[in-house]
Amino acid sequence: MRRHKRRWGVAVLGTALLTLGGIIPANASTEPAPGTNRLGLPPSATPAAAEQQKKMKSSAAAAGPGIPQSGKTPEAGPRWEKSGDKWQVRAAEVTLRNTVTDPDKDTADLTFDVWTVDAAGKPKAHVDTTNANSYGTPVSAYVASGSKASVTIDYGFLKPGWTYAFRTSAYDGAHYEREWSPWATFTVAPYVTFPQKPETTSTIDPKAQEIQTVNRTEPGAAVPLPLAPARKDEPSPCGKPDAEGNKLCWEFKKPEKDSKSSLAPPALPGRQYDLLPWCQDQADNGVYMTRTDACMRDLGEGTLIFVDTDPKKPALGIATFDFEQRIKAYPTKSESGSDFAEFDQQMIVIPKFIDPKLQIVRLKWEIGSSCKSCVTTQPVWKDEYGQTDADLWFTPAPTDMGHPVYGTSQTRWTGTGKETIDLSWKVTATVDAGGNPATADFGGTGIDSVRELAPRCDDYNKGVAPGCVLPYFKLKWTVDTNKYPAAGGYYWLMQERMKDHAGAQRWDSLLSYLGPDTMVKNAQGKTWTSDDSRYQICGKKWNPHKVPAAVGSTDCDEYAMASTHQSGGFPKSLNKVTDGSECGAVYTDVVSGNFGLLSDVGQDPYTLNYSEKCGRGSISSDQNRNAFKGFPAPAWRMLDGDEFFVDTPGFNHCARGIVTCDWKKIS
Repeated sequence: MRRHKRRWGVAVLGTALLTLGGIIPANASTEPAPGTNRLGLPPSATPAAAEQQKKMKSSAAAAGPGIPQSGKTPEAGPRWEKSGDKWQVRAAEVTLRNTVTDPDKDTADLTFDVWTVDAAGKPKAHVDTTNANSYGTPVSAYVASGSKASVTIDYGFLKPGWTYAFRTSAYDGAHYEREWSPWATFTVAPYVTFPQKPETTSTIDPKAQEIQTVNRTEPGAAVPLPLAPARKDEPSPCGKPDAEGNKLCWEFKKPEKDSKSSLAPPALPGRQYDLLPWCQDQADNGVYMTRTDACMRDLGEGTLIFVDTDPKKPALGIATFDFEQRIKAYPTKSESGSDFAEFDQQMIVIPKFIDPKLQIVRLKWEIGSSCKSCVTTQPVWKDEYGQTDADLWFTPAPTDMGHPVYGTSQTRWTGTGKETIDLSWKVTATVDAGGNPATADFGGTGIDSVRELAPRCDDYNKGVAPGCVLPYFKLKWTVDTNKYPAAGGYYWLMQERMKDHAGAQRWDSLLSYLGPDTMVKNAQGKTWTSDDSRYQICGKKWNPHKVPAAVGSTDCDEYAMASTHQSGGFPKSLNKVTDGSECGAVYTDVVSGNFGLLSDVGQDPYTLNYSEKCGRGSISSDQNRNAFKGFPAPAWRMLDGDEFFVDTPGFNHCARGIVTCDWKKIS
């Protein structure tokens, strides 16, 4: 950086000193000897304004006798935000401004004097912030009295992460302000900071998922299915009366949601025969799922009642059972062992009491399916000892009570493309004591608009055999912020600043995957891909900010990702923009021994203002290319519209606001 030698000259006139701003008392020290600290000197001791205006061959209108004045509250930006009494500037190209007034209504300019600060925040040493004059103090253009005058300091003069103080002085072409304005302090504050050398090893698993709790929209058992009109004074549903006028009816107790029900203990006998052994470790009152598993831990307590035609007479006999259900989908051949797409269903029945008067109770599990290309086997029942039976029946023996029986049915999908399969379940009961069958509805996989438990099978992923998943499950990609802190910090920042918080789990804002089965086409009539979206954001009007050599190679990293419907480049996105110049822009810079992200005001003069539709960041090439390496996992079988979150654990501790978010290592 070229430095101009400062020239200090003294002109003595009688008992007064003549300055460019007029006459001031002779005892005012105006121009110190070279090297002297000018902290306590008046503005006229730094006549940068006259020097610069002379160089620019510009001048104000003829000035009146009044002395111009700076405002009392200098400001620094962008974003013109304060933390306490300190301005938080989000760019290395700092803009300073203050109001200037002139009693004669003359136009005037402002000189901006920038200093470093000591540990107490007091001015310490002057900092040259321009090469336009020999004093290193930038001077604004002339502005009307009462207006704000401003200067923008070029990149390289101020250091990201440092705190500075500044003051202003006014000049109307003839008179200098007698006193400097009050000091204001600012920090060149990056949005986020992270280490220059990322971790080489990490405990973060980007593909790790957590069990989710869901609400059933088609519960069934809580709303019994009447097979025949029931009297108001008898339970429902009921079978038709037998020859003697007796009826067999189901009565259900809804699953308890606020406390543990009387269902089987956490570890059922025969746990090894449970399709989902982990399900038994969950609370008795919920429905839980993963990308491949659905655990209906408690379908309710069903009581089978054999009633007389005379409603005043007591029941002829009762039997009580607990019911649980499972669904397990197999996404790849390594899970199913088959070249076909498969999923299994399981009903678990636990007898609690059977009245000897009923003799033998027989239950039949009936599975309904919307599948057009499926083969489903009849359930095979297995007790805790591994003994199997094609039929399910119970005796009143007390020793059988509390012992579960596991019924499993396998479905094989042989279709092409993709198919989401609606399932439904019923249990029909008969007793040897009499009566006609009574059927209870256990609901299905969800109403049409939700389908929370419905399996989906497809053969789109040509790298693996056909498979099935439960697409309602909300996936999460966890960015390894130990290894890729620049990318993770950028994603966290954009999630906070974008209007829709795309991908942020804390805002419950899901991203939608742009899958191979999308119906959207590009201009050539081909399937729209992430490359098309990326070109719209990073391939047009991309002029990256200069970065220090220590940062290394950088790429244009877009957010939301080009592989989503939320990308600003996707034609049907709610965030659609004409090109990337409409996105919020940040770049990587050195920040006090670390790296940090600051606004690229050359591409985004408004900085991140919480209404961004997209982001465009100049991010480490290695981190940009590896932060999503392996996404999506083949076992997820993601197709168009599948929803997911993006997690950034090394930055999740930060609160939304104007304070810099510092990276945290995840152990």
